[in-house]
Amino acid sequence: MRTETPGQPTADETPPAEETPPADHTPPAAGTSAAGETSVASLTMAGALNRALHDALAEDDRVVVYGEDVGALGGVFRVTDGLESEFGPTRVWDAPLAEAGIVGTAVGMAMNGLRPVVEMQFDAFAYPAFEQVVSHVAKMRNRTQGRVGLPLVIRIPCAGAIGGVEHHSDSSEAYWAATPGLTVVMPSNPADAYSMLRESIECDDPVIFMEPKSRYWAKADLSLPVRTAPMRRAAVVREGADVTLLAYGPTVRTALEAADAGRAEGLSIEVLDLRSLSPFDDETVATSVRKTSRAAVIHEAAQFGGYGAEVAARVTERNFHWLAAPVLRVTGFDLPYPPPMLEEHFLPTADRVLAALATWEWDEAGEWDER
Repeated sequence: MRTETPGQPTADETPPAEETPPADHTPPAAGTSAAGETSVASLTMAGALNRALHDALAEDDRVVVYGEDVGALGGVFRVTDGLESEFGPTRVWDAPLAEAGIVGTAVGMAMNGLRPVVEMQFDAFAYPAFEQVVSHVAKMRNRTQGRVGLPLVIRIPCAGAIGGVEHHSDSSEAYWAATPGLTVVMPSNPADAYSMLRESIECDDPVIFMEPKSRYWAKADLSLPVRTAPMRRAAVVREGADVTLLAYGPTVRTALEAADAGRAEGLSIEVLDLRSLSPFDDETVATSVRKTSRAAVIHEAAQFGGYGAEVAARVTERNFHWLAAPVLRVTGFDLPYPPPMLEEHFLPTADRVLAALATWEWDEAGEWDER
């Protein structure tokens, strides 16, 4: 059993050392079930994911949840806390430490009518399963000419800022997003975490569900069950007029911090939460970029060959005549993830975002003084 991060809080509590997160965007309005039933709770993102798994297990006997330490322990981050005791070891169970085997068995289960939700525990631990994902999970629908789908969700805790070592802090989204046949999503807040995981489990095709670890303890008051915007759509979380910041997962908070700091300097920043990395919501992004005429994308992964390169290319190709300046990237550096004591220097920050925006030549219509 892997126990690299012992003593993690349960899914619905905030660790004592966790600082109060900055004011995030207000999540889209809560929805209700078909029966009109709602329950209000203050939940962390980990708690919202736990409730999503619980509700999916309760409503659909085809749903099974398994992975490394997800049973009695409740997962390293306690996302599966209490599920095995309620639903039993035939619905929720611990898998061997063999990621290729976890995904391979999930393929067989999904082909035969189940809806498996598997956990990779940490981002870099998913690499042993890479061949299964790209050769089988992503290709099954195409290989069978549409006759066989794989209703399979692969949960991957990802990214840094939790003091983890290099094999626990990767941002691997570019690998998965570059693989045709996969839907790749990443929520940034508890409401989206619940809604997007429920939608992913209901999807008849495979979903890579990436969970930013640094946001597991971000709290929000939710009316459950909540359904936010469809998971394949981006969301405007802060409106602005001068520049669009494109972010996802952990960097949505960074973008909001930059927007707050920019406002004090006279800069109006619009923040978009991409939510879906593949497919990409060109429509919502284009509407924002054509309004502001400037864009920058933020992510924790290294810049060279990173996801931001695809975003910058798409934004430029589709909105060239509306752009007043090149699309910028504010990212991690081109090196392996550093030790915990150095990660604050590696991760993109609001200051780095504003410094990047100041490199543009601002004309009179979009004048902004760098301070």
